[in-house]
Amino acid sequence: MNFTIRRHWLVVAAIGYGIWSFASSRPVSHPPGVLAADDPVQGPLSSVPSLSRAGYEITPLQSFSLEARVLGTERYRFDRGAELAPVDLALGWGPMSDQSVLEHIEISQGGRFYFWHVARFPIPRRDIETHSANMHMIPATRDIERRLVAARPGQIVTLRGYLVNVQGKDGFTWQSSLTREDTGAGACELVWVEQFEAR
Repeated sequence: MNFTIRRHWLVVAAIGYGIWSFASSRPVSHPPGVLAADDPVQGPLSSVPSLSRAGYEITPLQSFSLEARVLGTERYRFDRGAELAPVDLALGWGPMSDQSVLEHIEISQGGRFYFWHVARFPIPRRDIETHSANMHMIPATRDIERRLVAARPGQIVTLRGYLVNVQGKDGFTWQSSLTREDTGAGACELVWVEQFEAR
């Protein structure tokens, strides 16, 4: 194969990859309306499962399940928690799953936090705070990790697992919030994910 033909196919491959990458990561659009009406559900454990990942002691606190709209995703590779929770999902339910509300809210993530900004409030501030959250996702399996990493803003996701605390051998600790009512540092959920689906 001469240089010109090789270059041609490299350009075609690059364009194809770019199209695939854009299509697989672009946000999913929806018409106005609540897409995930119910609040997350958590409850006491009937028995305490034994969990481990990457050499950390993981303590289940409560069972946890939800259906929610993905507001944002952030991949982590180099921070202290990356080997446990490689991705954070900012999730919204109730009014925070409604496109007519979200189009007035600017959402971003970074440093294991979820941020929002409005020029004017489309719903009361407290409704934004209690119907959305940043969640650190600890996948139970590599397959679930692939699904979590592939999640896109706008998708509706369902998950089941546990809210957990983490203890490292070097004294590192990471604790989950146990309420959707809090805000700021310490308000994120740390979720051991055993089932995950996105649509």
